[in-house]
Amino acid sequence: MSLADFWLHSDAFSQFLALVLLGLSVASWVVIAWKWRMLRRVQADVPRSIAAFWQAPHLSAAREQLPVFDRDGIVLPLVQATQQPLMGTLAGAGLRHEQLTRTLRDALQAVVRRLQWGQTVLATTGSIAPFVGLLGTVWGIFNALTGMVEAGQLTVDKMAGPVGEALVMTAFGLGVAIPAVLGYNLLGRRIHQIEAELEGFAHDLRGLLAGKD
Repeated sequence: MSLADFWLHSDAFSQFLALVLLGLSVASWVVIAWKWRMLRRVQADVPRSIAAFWQAPHLSAAREQLPVFDRDGIVLPLVQATQQPLMGTLAGAGLRHEQLTRTLRDALQAVVRRLQWGQTVLATTGSIAPFVGLLGTVWGIFNALTGMVEAGQLTVDKMAGPVGEALVMTAFGLGVAIPAVLGYNLLGRRIHQIEAELEGFAHDLRGLLAGKD
């Protein structure tokens, strides 16, 4: 059965479910392609940016040369967070290492949120696409059985065709969900690796700057 035949023999609700699955599939593949490219670049840039930072003669020089290596602005926000003026505010109260811990934590969380953008789309697609496909199958079988009962043709051989056509929606739903789940897991692992590197850098940076006071 071709997709054209399926579309022609489907009612409006089945066509709506098929369009929902198509939209979820397009969205998940766009996220996967974009994030895969971006995270590959970030995974290469973060170690180089951290190495360039520690090889700089002083903090000002490190801030100036980081943008050359940090193309997506992943490491630089951590360094910039340590230079924010805090005097005269509650954020500036307390010991220097406490201030650095707070500002670096906030900057790290903001960076991680950027890295995790799109993961919700993949998780949602992987979770609901099989159920949308199953709903389409149940609806198709219900319509087929209702039509055969009204026509007085409810036999096993008459049921085989409509049921097979309805099962296409289940296969479609699984075909949308599986790439989304795989993409979510693979991209999530890369994000965790980058986050671990950034956490280590933030810890070392806090130690460096706190030790100067």
